Amino acid sequence: MRDRGFGNEELMTSRLSLRRPTPADIDLIHAVHRDPRTCAHNPADMLDTRADAEDLYRRWDDHWQRWGFGYWVIHSGRSGLGFCGMKLMRLKDQDVLNLFYRLDPVAWGEGVATEAAMAVVGWASAHRPDHPVIARVRPENAASQRVAVKAGLHRAEHLDTQGEDGLDWIFTSHRP
Repeated sequence: MRDRGFGNEELMTSRLSLRRPTPADIDLIHAVHRDPRTCAHNPADMLDTRADAEDLYRRWDDHWQRWGFGYWVIHSGRSGLGFCGMKLMRLKDQDVLNLFYRLDPVAWGEGVATEAAMAVVGWASAHRPDHPVIARVRPENAASQRVAVKAGLHRAEHLDTQGEDGLDWIFTSHRP
């Protein structure tokens, strides 16, 4: 992975480029988040309208402006494949970096989520080492669990919590 510095807006892997979202990505945000397959385990994340996608983009951009990192758009060649990144949040009275990945189903099963998640976790280890990276995953979402583990996270049952759409299993970069 190449990283061009703290707060950088671009990460590179052997196959992917991850860059900070721009207003030009609102249609991709909408397309990925309105597909019931991509939000099957997180139905509260479904977007109905382009205006909803614009609002989500603004929240993502606000996080970037405040913290210098956030969710990246995953690209392979010219195609936008989805999103991977992290946001600062509180979990059990501790600041953590919540890892997020959501891809267009055309990119499922190709290792894209794992490659992107590994790049993001690597970035966090280098630039935010004092904050554990966590992934909140539904118990029935085996694919997302595999991505979290391959990205270097470990199951931490003692951190499990009730999420907006049900029980969140917690995976963390810190050994439980």
